[in-house]
Amino acid sequence: MRNIFLVIKREYLVRVKKRSFLVMTLLGPLLFVGFYATVIWVALGSVDAKTVQVLDESGLFRKEFKDSETLKFRFLDSTIDKAKADFKNGDANALVFIPKNVIKEPKSVRIYAAKNVSMDLKSDIEKVIEKQIEDIKLSEAGITHKILEDSRVNVNSETISLSEEGEKTSSSGAATVIGGICAFLIYMSVFIYGTQVMRGITEEKTSRIVEVIISSVKPFDLMLGKIIGVALVGLTQFILWITLTAGLTSATSAVVSARMAKESPEIQQEMDKIQKGMPRQQMPGGNVENPVSEVLGAINSLNIPLILGCFLFYYLGGYLLYSALFGAVGAAVDNDADTQQFMLPITLPIIFSFVFAQFVLRDPDGTLAFWTSMIPFTSPIIMMVRIPFGVPAWEIALSMVLLVIGFMGTTWLAARIYRVGILMYGKKVSYKELAKWIFYK
Repeated sequence: MRNIFLVIKREYLVRVKKRSFLVMTLLGPLLFVGFYATVIWVALGSVDAKTVQVLDESGLFRKEFKDSETLKFRFLDSTIDKAKADFKNGDANALVFIPKNVIKEPKSVRIYAAKNVSMDLKSDIEKVIEKQIEDIKLSEAGITHKILEDSRVNVNSETISLSEEGEKTSSSGAATVIGGICAFLIYMSVFIYGTQVMRGITEEKTSRIVEVIISSVKPFDLMLGKIIGVALVGLTQFILWITLTAGLTSATSAVVSARMAKESPEIQQEMDKIQKGMPRQQMPGGNVENPVSEVLGAINSLNIPLILGCFLFYYLGGYLLYSALFGAVGAAVDNDADTQQFMLPITLPIIFSFVFAQFVLRDPDGTLAFWTSMIPFTSPIIMMVRIPFGVPAWEIALSMVLLVIGFMGTTWLAARIYRVGILMYGKKVSYKELAKWIFYK
């Protein structure tokens, strides 16, 4: 046990003290927060106001085009030929021509510009015209605008989970996003840190350092120490990422909230209500909630402590299971080029489980979801997809027990290969040869 602890300590300190570890640990949260902060800042940033000239021969749309922060409309009283000639020498961004027969021929509307206009500008102009034509036709049919507005219904249902604890609001959208993120993190960590174990063993084998180490440490103790040491490195990096990201996110959200309060006070008021537990306000003209309120409420509806606890378990369990196999591959070969033939059988279950996760998200309680969340090779990813949707406690417990058994089995198998392969040089290993190593006494 003491030797295992020494190996764990050595593997952990060597990797943590590397400059690459420190750089990526600090750079990861900065890149993550910086990316989203930039996107939000650009979205909230000022957009250059565009000037649009409108030549309305029908006379029906003069009151419909209203100025905003991004669009300024100028109405012309001239012919289309003169308007086009003046447009070339003017400073307007676009010229909208609405002919007299626009009601009968709505496709006769033309938008002139020095170059192609943006899709947003084109869509905004078309919506104004479409709405006015629709209102005119409805009025001619005897239907008022008020009747039309009253007939439009926006159904925004609320999902509620019924359990022994009582009724609890849930969110399918939030469960899908959180489950997908957790599955992706486990998927990436298995590849990244499992490969580190394999390459570390291969380097020690090719440099013959392992011959000195084996003289004082049992092969099994060496392999297990390496696996646990790298696992702790990965766990340390994840904890630092979460802590730094949370701190940077808080600071960034404070800056964004200050700007949002200045430019969009309605959204900020809704966010303040949510934080104080006040009822969320409905948007005018319907029962559609503010998107910001909906997102925050959806996150609060999830069982975050359970999700974090299960993520920690399945992250470690999945890593330990696969890293043992990666370690066996590293011990069986002499260089990185020879690892490719043995990597495929190990990586296929990981890839399949990530592919299956897309179907499990659609039916988290289906047969495929249940069995793939029980099989140790796929359960770390599939179960983390299911847990945000709500999984019975006995299924989680059974999946965890099977994952522990699977880890013990792969560790035993890897140890049998490791004890022989770690001192085997200059020989091309085949699957038949690996099978013999497993049963050597």
